[in-house]
Amino acid sequence: MKTAAILYQPDGFETQGQRLMGRQAAGEGFLKALARHGKAESLYCSTKDKAGFEAFSQQVRPWLSNSRPIRWLPAGNPVALAEAGTLYRPDPLISELAWQRRFANQQAYSLCGVTHTLASKGAMEGIGNLLIAPIQPWDAVICTSRAVKMMVERLLGSWAEYLAVRLGAKPAVQFRLPVIPLGIDCEAFPQGQVAQETRSQLRQKLGIGPDDLVVLFVGRLIFNAKAHPVPMYLAMERAAQATKSKVHLIQAGWFEDQQQEVAFKNTASVFSPTVNHLFVDGRQPEIRQDIWSVADVFISLADNIQETFGLTPVEAMAAGLPVVVADWDGYKDTVRHELDGFRVPTLMPPPGCGLDFAANYHDDNLNYSTYVGHISQMTAVDVDACTEALTVLLTQPEVRQRLGENGRVRAREIYDWSVVIGAYEALWEELAELRTKAKVSAPVAAEKPPHPLCDDPFHLLSHYPTQSLGQDMVLGLGAMAAPEKLQALRTSWMTNFGADKRSPTAMIDQVLEAIAKEGSIKVADILQRFAGSELGAVVYLSRTLVYLLKFDVLRQVR
Repeated sequence: MKTAAILYQPDGFETQGQRLMGRQAAGEGFLKALARHGKAESLYCSTKDKAGFEAFSQQVRPWLSNSRPIRWLPAGNPVALAEAGTLYRPDPLISELAWQRRFANQQAYSLCGVTHTLASKGAMEGIGNLLIAPIQPWDAVICTSRAVKMMVERLLGSWAEYLAVRLGAKPAVQFRLPVIPLGIDCEAFPQGQVAQETRSQLRQKLGIGPDDLVVLFVGRLIFNAKAHPVPMYLAMERAAQATKSKVHLIQAGWFEDQQQEVAFKNTASVFSPTVNHLFVDGRQPEIRQDIWSVADVFISLADNIQETFGLTPVEAMAAGLPVVVADWDGYKDTVRHELDGFRVPTLMPPPGCGLDFAANYHDDNLNYSTYVGHISQMTAVDVDACTEALTVLLTQPEVRQRLGENGRVRAREIYDWSVVIGAYEALWEELAELRTKAKVSAPVAAEKPPHPLCDDPFHLLSHYPTQSLGQDMVLGLGAMAAPEKLQALRTSWMTNFGADKRSPTAMIDQVLEAIAKEGSIKVADILQRFAGSELGAVVYLSRTLVYLLKFDVLRQVR
């Protein structure tokens, strides 16, 4: 079956750093799942060098469920990439990969990206570039939610309309935009007796009574780029007072900086004084795995524009927790209101109220963090509705049980990696089939460069020299063809630079020997005799002849 080679950069697939990001958690989960659940005979990796491949192999080998071989496909080698069928990049920026492929064979393999944050200028420009790059019908950018797909289509539509006005033609979207969610490993979450034991041990460690009520938030602790905590604190305080119960709020994550830590803790005491606030480091693997067992309810009032899916509510569902989330971005897909939890209404200003933010962000008067922070401050989450949802869950254990079990089933049926990887592999098979049927979009015309802005320098600058190497030129030996002088050229770094871009030494020696024997030979005859009809060999030998002319190993006779 056709599969995908993973374009591997450790930053996109590792969670060991101090700044744990959602895309990294998702990337690591995807890689682990592909190793465990993938059906292809081999696991493919594409890197520029063997060192990157070794890092990939070291990371995935413990996850392999069988003895599948791990294969290296050098990046930029279209023949090798065709073996896998698709090149997968863990972000949506596949435009440059399409240009790279156009230098070889546009039907050799498919390209597949996936969305994460889309609010950054780099991401938005990358989406826009998909309309002008040679993206093909057998390529795809996976959208992790319907909200993401709508935003991508809106960006592409606006950009296409501009191009139509500017250039007189409106480009069409010819690639796939399938919706496939991020996944989780449902088996990784404590269940049954193990969960109960973990719950008891961690509650004791954290000073939480066995009958106390615990609400859990998991994620980065940063007000401007994840979820502003104050609406959560307000709703928690009101719910705690309404229930007359001992309520704890655990925030498991990590602070972006000391200023954020001070602000989180100060506002917790100001706006939610009767709730016991606990902060734990969510970067620790044991916390990420076990903290779910401590809680009775999960909460995430996301109000930021940099997130597009939101993995933690799905993780909470897999752990059997009822969830209270903002009715926001990917949460609209993952959480069914009053079935798995509650979606709390959100509110933004109407269109037309943010053009100054857009302008200031575009001209760098606002950096990314400040830009998303301003938008977060103007995204309201309904505190009363959140209070009501929390009150229901904190006072009605049977509702907690029912919604939690619904969420657990939903997580296994839709979001478990075994299911999601199956959707990925089905997409890659579909793209492979399209390559055999669909027509090439923007084929490379004869005598035209694959990339108009990155032409063959010997074509683009052909007006610079007096002349170019011609087929009718006749070449003879120069003064530097003497063996000891030629050897000096070959042993000097300055004169031997770029040897791997020229014909091999053995072929050069054969050419010089033939010219020495015959006195002189026409360029056309040299190419025919030593390179034949193989285009690559002809190119290399043509470059080599000019190199030899440069250092007087050869000289032009006429």
